[in-house]
Amino acid sequence: MRNITLATGCAVAALALATTAPASAQVASTPAPPATAPASDDPQAADAPGTTGNDIIVTGSARAQRRFDVSYQINSLSQADIKQLAPKSFADLLGDLPGIHVETTGGEVQNITRLRGIPTDRGMLIFQQDGLPLYHEVDGYFFNSGDGMNRYDLMTERVEVVQGGPAPIYASEAAGIVNNITVSGTSKSRGAAQLTIGDIGLYRGDVMQSGPLGHDTYYAIGGFLRYSDGYRDNGFPNDRGGQIRANIKHDFSNGFVKVTANYLNDHNVFYLPIPIANPTNPSQSLNPWLNYFTGTMNSPAFRDTTLTYQDANGALRSQNRDLASGRHMVYGNVGLQYQGDFDGWLVSFKGGATKGKNTFDALYSTTNPSDANAYAAGYRAAATKAFGTVDHFGYVYAGSNTAYDPYSQSGLVMPAQYRAADSSFYSVQGDLSLTHKVATGFGTHDVKVGAYTSFYGDTQNQYYQQYLIQVQGQPATLDLIAYSASGAILGKVTNNGALPGTNALGIGKVDAKVLAIYANDTWEITRGLRLDGGIRHEWYSYNGFEDFTKTVTNTALTGTLANTVMALTGTANQFRLSPQVTNWTVGLNYDFTRHFGAYGRASHVEVPPTAGTAFSTAPTPTYTKANEYEFGVKASLGRNYFYATGYYTQFNPLNGSYPDPTTQYTTNVPFIGKAVSKGVEIDANVEPVRWFSLNGAITFADPQYNNLYNPNNPSQTIAVSGKQIIREPKLYGHVIPKFHFENGRNLFDIYGTLNFVGREYVDYLNSTKLPAYQTLGVGFNYTRGSWQFQVVGDNITNNHGLTEGNTRSDAFGQGTAVAVYGRPLFGRNFRFVLTKSW
Repeated sequence: MRNITLATGCAVAALALATTAPASAQVASTPAPPATAPASDDPQAADAPGTTGNDIIVTGSARAQRRFDVSYQINSLSQADIKQLAPKSFADLLGDLPGIHVETTGGEVQNITRLRGIPTDRGMLIFQQDGLPLYHEVDGYFFNSGDGMNRYDLMTERVEVVQGGPAPIYASEAAGIVNNITVSGTSKSRGAAQLTIGDIGLYRGDVMQSGPLGHDTYYAIGGFLRYSDGYRDNGFPNDRGGQIRANIKHDFSNGFVKVTANYLNDHNVFYLPIPIANPTNPSQSLNPWLNYFTGTMNSPAFRDTTLTYQDANGALRSQNRDLASGRHMVYGNVGLQYQGDFDGWLVSFKGGATKGKNTFDALYSTTNPSDANAYAAGYRAAATKAFGTVDHFGYVYAGSNTAYDPYSQSGLVMPAQYRAADSSFYSVQGDLSLTHKVATGFGTHDVKVGAYTSFYGDTQNQYYQQYLIQVQGQPATLDLIAYSASGAILGKVTNNGALPGTNALGIGKVDAKVLAIYANDTWEITRGLRLDGGIRHEWYSYNGFEDFTKTVTNTALTGTLANTVMALTGTANQFRLSPQVTNWTVGLNYDFTRHFGAYGRASHVEVPPTAGTAFSTAPTPTYTKANEYEFGVKASLGRNYFYATGYYTQFNPLNGSYPDPTTQYTTNVPFIGKAVSKGVEIDANVEPVRWFSLNGAITFADPQYNNLYNPNNPSQTIAVSGKQIIREPKLYGHVIPKFHFENGRNLFDIYGTLNFVGREYVDYLNSTKLPAYQTLGVGFNYTRGSWQFQVVGDNITNNHGLTEGNTRSDAFGQGTAVAVYGRPLFGRNFRFVLTKSW
């Protein structure tokens, strides 16, 4: 293998940074773990290769090292680990780890992830692919760079997840990192093909192949195709699409260079909350009309929806939308990674570029269902003013004269909002670092310094419209008709199912750039005693706009109250901002023996106003900060391990616009406060005998608010001090007992999974609760040689559980002690997986 000089290596890295600017992106892979474990005579070595203490990790670390040696909480999940957990989605996989609470009831992608009580939908949890994000920020416009862009398949070698620790140094906006490490080829050819069939109408095929391509050159390629009717009955397919990833790697005597590519084209329909009981009579279940486990407000009635607006010239424009398109993510990604070791100076470059488009169609929940007569009566004054004296109202199926009687079913009707949002996006990013170990008279310092930059941006195209619908699965849209005493039609409240004055329109664009420099020093004072600290400073620049809009009368519509549309004014709000933030961390680790250790750490992460702030005609730039303190103990004894981490998180400021507490559901006003969460994470595996193990991840937490106050009127507060943070439980986790049997070439695994989530609340005052729930899963693996057959069952006892509530109207509860509106758990389902490896 040919050696390379230091100058040549730096030139390659610099050239790579320059040439990755406009392509369509993927980052390069992380260094492969060492082929062998540390020598057994090393007093810090674990007992056996392949055990958890001996897992080699690369995320949040200056260089590859064992999991047991680091001073922070990290999990490394191999393909075998993930296969046993059998997650329904990437978010579902993260929910199997301590300290991360997820709501996976929204479907396969873009679910809610909360890390250690941080009260944001993504919890400052940054996704990377081989150490670099696919899109710089956590959230783009109606897509995120987490499970919105990342998919697990056989090209994923392993997933490393950092909770807290040095995440703020190695990624922007990060209180945690999820790093997807892709398969790299080696001198030995290997591959696998996998077929998954599920009883929800799921059909999925995965394939991966890797091996040598030439002298010191290797390749890997793979991906998946998937079709699914979905866990809930939309009346059309829920998920369809796939992904392909590939890379070519060339080894030098002192490092490697790797080129990667990734393409994703995937549709995923979004599940929104549904009513499960009559709000005016909570004892009345809506299950006869809207099945708890399979019902959804998604409907074929929205396969051909027309959303109308007026352009700046006064001409009517329309968007024709199909709810079945769901969230349609398409992007391409290319990347380059170089690493070279020059006499102890480790030069590393990762660069990538992503370009794509996301179209989003979903039917959002708004307010609670209403009694049909009471709902109609609310329009009597407006209808009388517009049409004359109204004697009575009636409902018909939208666009027809066919009467509909709500009292033949539940007696309820409800509004729902069709949201159509499109975005084109790009993100170019690069990271160049230099690592060097320096021996001194008092220990050694492993110093890493680096620079990261990204140029990124996206567009905003937003069209919303409110509709009146039935309260049943796959509802029809309804028209509300005003009648005279003689039964003559005076006019309509709705227009082909659409309600008045509820359109929203948004057109905008933003371009952004960031430059970050960072440094980290790991000081090994003596064997087993390490002190590390790091700092990262970031400079941002945003340039964007959003068009001003107004509400106008659509003169082409007569005889209806739904005769208003949103219109562009021809002017825009220009937005420019150049924020800066500084993040830091310091941690101390001491390993008492090769089996036992402890660590402590303090970290600070700041998130500047995001580029998406530009998508507002009245932007309010806000900075958020999280201070994390953690203390952990760890033990690794062969195949047995125990990691326990206590944490204390301060999130400040908590900014939001909430209903005025004196009037509640009327005018929204700004409030600022603080959130504090403390807890203990436990990650453990006990294997007393070869044929039985007990694995678990459990989090005990106490997430609380401090008081919220109105900065414009400090005397106005929302008394939430000590209240539990919404949608965050005090207890969650899982326990997995597994039995393993061997009979010659035949291997059998039988296991169960008990998942549990404690009580949560939907509102700040904790007046409406989401009850605690548990689910039971089962699994069976049969392996013979290169073949494996697996059966996985989830929620096999059909336990009930409700998540989220209805965030559009839940700030002060749902008016009931127990939630009557939310996203229920999926019912009992099974997946059958056949895998052939070679």
